[in-house]
Amino acid sequence: MEFTHIKEGAAQQVDITGKPITVRRAVASGFIELKPNTIKAIKKGTVEKGNVLNTARIAAIMASKRTSDIIPLCHQISLTVVNVDFGIKGCDIEAVVEVKSVGRTGVEMEAITGVTVALLTIWDMVKSAEKDETGNYPTTRIYGIKVLQKEKSA
Repeated sequence: MEFTHIKEGAAQQVDITGKPITVRRAVASGFIELKPNTIKAIKKGTVEKGNVLNTARIAAIMASKRTSDIIPLCHQISLTVVNVDFGIKGCDIEAVVEVKSVGRTGVEMEAITGVTVALLTIWDMVKSAEKDETGNYPTTRIYGIKVLQKEKSA
């Protein structure tokens, strides 16, 4: 078996120079589970740190654009759009990130990074409400992060 990111024992980027330039699209999603009162505060807009979902949206966009700074060997990709949506059902918030680019490599890592940072931002903004009396987070969790779609034009 030959590894794509290792040559002669050294880590390196995959050479995508010869790949055709195409439209690339990826959609990823993930969830954060919060306490019922935290969800109510987010819906009412009464979280101390500010508008949770707007802040998480901005964080997701910023993170998607900076994926290559975070993940070793990821290619630097010029994104054409990052769309972020949230849905609240019960005690769960779902983050969905769609990323598009015109280039030589896929954008699924950018979509996954956007989702992950959106959920981490939500956690950070509501952590004071989520802590128990010991300062821990017994019910808060991030889960189910996955790629829903990955496409490239022909």
